[in-house]
Amino acid sequence: MTNENSRKVTMTRESEGVYVATNSAGVTMTFGQGEGLMSPVELLLAAIAGCSSIDLDAMTSRRVQPERFDVTATADKAVVDGGSLLENIAIEWDLLFPEGEDGDKARARIGAALKSAQEKTCTVSRTVEAGTPVEFRQA
Repeated sequence: MTNENSRKVTMTRESEGVYVATNSAGVTMTFGQGEGLMSPVELLLAAIAGCSSIDLDAMTSRRVQPERFDVTATADKAVVDGGSLLENIAIEWDLLFPEGEDGDKARARIGAALKSAQEKTCTVSRTVEAGTPVEFRQA
């Protein structure tokens, strides 16, 4: 049974190490291992950066459009207790808003927007930070 809060992505193997994910709207993304592909770990970093950036963008762009909105997500891959995981996940924004009153108002919203994303609205980072269990099962 699904509800309006459920999220679902299906994935199909295209070839060895190459997969296509499809969301409920039919949007697809090819990823995997190999040249020209974003890895699953990179997708996770992009998801954290993207989720939090949506909030930041909405809260600052109401005033004025940014002249630069670049985001870098970094992490260190580590082996802990024999298993791989990411440590030291960091998201950094390089933002530039125009000079003037609207730009000043947008800049003034950055801190509150990032705090809101981290504490309330970015489902991706909050899920990672909470350590939500993932169940693996065969259909």
